[in-house]
Amino acid sequence: MEKIEDQLVDSLNRVNFIFKNEEMITECIKAYDGFSILGEAFGPFEKSKKYKLKYFVALPFIENDIMKISLDEKCDNFDVQRYAISERDDQRLIQRDNPYFLNKIKEFKKFIEKDVYDKNKPKKGLDLFKSFNINIIDSRLSKMLRLARSELSVDDEHKLTNSEKLLYKKLSNLIKVWRAFFLSID
Repeated sequence: MEKIEDQLVDSLNRVNFIFKNEEMITECIKAYDGFSILGEAFGPFEKSKKYKLKYFVALPFIENDIMKISLDEKCDNFDVQRYAISERDDQRLIQRDNPYFLNKIKEFKKFIEKDVYDKNKPKKGLDLFKSFNINIIDSRLSKMLRLARSELSVDDEHKLTNSEKLLYKKLSNLIKVWRAFFLSID
């Protein structure tokens, strides 16, 4: 029998896969001639020009210092701090513009780690990023637990990220079964 946790992890991995196929704006930091694989061409890229690439395509270019995430797309410790403060200060679930914003934070941690490893940023930035991310996750989880005890309104559903919708559905069903068990008369 498959565990609930395994099903949830599989679903969260699928959501993260969808995020990795989302396009984002990158900026070329080092000219590159490009290459072609399986009939798909990547490049050439000109220094200082912006390009819209799928995340999974952009990642190797970013890791090899050919591209960087555009300022329009960045998600560093300052952005995560703003998210964490707004989540802490508002007891209601906040709707984010990007339904994959938690996935973005998860994935963009790689860039902060790379900057720290390359000594382009101090380790304190990574520590703050991680701390603020924990605050965001815990705040949103607490809000979802409150929501899971009741029926989800259409407005509240729009405020959930795609990964949170998966968790909410599991939590809500489990809470209903647990509650019904103890309230039923045998």
